[in-house]
This record gives sequence, C-alpha cells and structure tokens, in this order.
Amino acid sequence: MEPVETLLAAHRAYLLGWNVGIAGGSDLVTYRSDVRHATLNGVLRVSGRTPDNALAEARERLDGVPRIWWAGPDSDAGTADGLVALGAVPIANLPIMTMEVDRVAPVPTPVGFRIAETTDMDKFVPAYGRVSGIPAEEMATAIAREKAFAGDGTVIRLAGRFDDGPVAGTAVAWLSHGLLTLYFVGTQPEHRRRGVGAAMTVAAIDLARERGVGTVALTSSEVGKPLYGRLGFRTVGTFQLLSF
Repeated sequence: MEPVETLLAAHRAYLLGWNVGIAGGSDLVTYRSDVRHATLNGVLRVSGRTPDNALAEARERLDGVPRIWWAGPDSDAGTADGLVALGAVPIANLPIMTMEVDRVAPVPTPVGFRIAETTDMDKFVPAYGRVSGIPAEEMATAIAREKAFAGDGTVIRLAGRFDDGPVAGTAVAWLSHGLLTLYFVGTQPEHRRRGVGAAMTVAAIDLARERGVGTVALTSSEVGKPLYGRLGFRTVGTFQLLSF
C-alpha cells in the first residue's frame, strides 16, 4: 500500500490540473479554476505559515470564487482549529480511502449497463456536474476547463450508459504518483439504487490493474463511505474541509 503522503501528492496533482491561478510554493498550495463551484477552487496544503498569514494570502489568491480549504494530514498540525478561530467554517470531514486492486469485492454489473472511456466533454461534464452540484450557468466554464486540463499524470474519463441511452454514471480515473485516484464517481438520480456507482468504481479498479497499478485511492463523502467499504476500501486519513 502506498504511504499517505503519496496519496496526498497525487490528490494535489489532480486538482492543480484545474488551476489557472497561482499555485504557490510548498508552504501554501492553492488552485483556482474560476468555475464557481467550491470544490474546484481551494487550498491544498499549508506548511510553516501561521494561520492568519496563510489565510490572508489564500483569500487574496482566491478572491471572487467559492473555495474550500483541504486541511489534511500533510498540513501543519492544528491548521483546521487555527482557521476556525479566524472565522473559517467547517463543512465536512472526508475520509481518505485506499484499496489494493487485487482485494476488490466482486459486484454484479447492472443488466444492459456498459462502461467505456469517453472524450465527449460536452456530455460527460454536465453528467457529473449535475450530481456534484455545479450550477448550470457554470457548466460552459467547467467544460472548457476539463478540456484544457493539464495535470502531472494521466486522466481517463469513464462514462456508463444503459444500452444506448445518455450518461448514467461517471468516474474520473487519475493515474499519478504510481497509483490511481478516483474523482467524480456519480450516478444520475433517475438511475440510483441499481448498482451504477459500484460498477463505475470497479471499472476504474480494473483499469488500474490492467495498467499495472496496485493501489486505488479516493476521498469519500459520508454517504459514499459504506459503498466503498463493501468494495474493500479502508480509511487511512481524513480531510477537514472548511469554507473561508
């Protein structure tokens, strides 16, 4: 299993692929997509900076867009508490989960469901955007940013469909730092409770195995955590998310 530091580095590399702003040095790493959706703008790491100093600079870099602060295991101890004392608002605690690809629990594929790599961003982005809460008025910008994505790794976008219907499930597989990290795993509301999310996750795990990658990682919501636990993922750390 890869060390947590490697998982966090891969996570930073993915989100920096969206960046059109100032990334900064290792003491304060930020990314800015200019999509008005908090997850796509934020702070990824702070080290050796006082909370008030880091917060002031982060607000300047990310002025004008919704944003979040990922306070993770590689940020200075006490970062989240220091930010809260300065007015940042806790949003959620997200478990960081990993699994070795040869330990995935088998799951049935929904009848008629097919998963394939896609390059059609005009259909793929609105599908995951609908599930992720990206506002409709921001979709054109999100599509443009996805098309221009340029991270330190390889991104593979998987779309699942029932027969020849529209996109029902999505997953972004990010190959970086010797592992595969998952993003935007989602199911359209009208297709939930049919095993789509599990099928999309397993398809990405199969992709990792085919490419000789031994570890898959993701950051889960509390809602998704039971599903990933059933598949074989285990929690190795936590992100504290804050708005500021």
